[in-house]
Amino acid sequence: MSEIVVVYELEQPGAARAPAAGPDAERLPRRVHAAPAAPDRPDAAGPRTLCGKDTFAMTKAPRSPSRAPGEPWYPAAYASQVCPDCDAVMEV
Repeated sequence: MSEIVVVYELEQPGAARAPAAGPDAERLPRRVHAAPAAPDRPDAAGPRTLCGKDTFAMTKAPRSPSRAPGEPWYPAAYASQVCPDCDAVMEV
């Protein structure tokens, strides 16, 4: 498989947050996706995720997927938000 970039599909502006979070609080990942790297730009996501979603409005994760055997490709903190379709492709 070619280079993969982890991208976040962010929650919509104004989504429910904890009461302590103000309106300027950082938008959190709603779903974590994997996308092929853009041609000649291994640090940027291509136009579509592995599940077929447009990456235009998504944010690149601050880390690259792990290449170590047995390690997840996504950040462990967001394991519950991993896209099941992207995860299935990454398992192949």
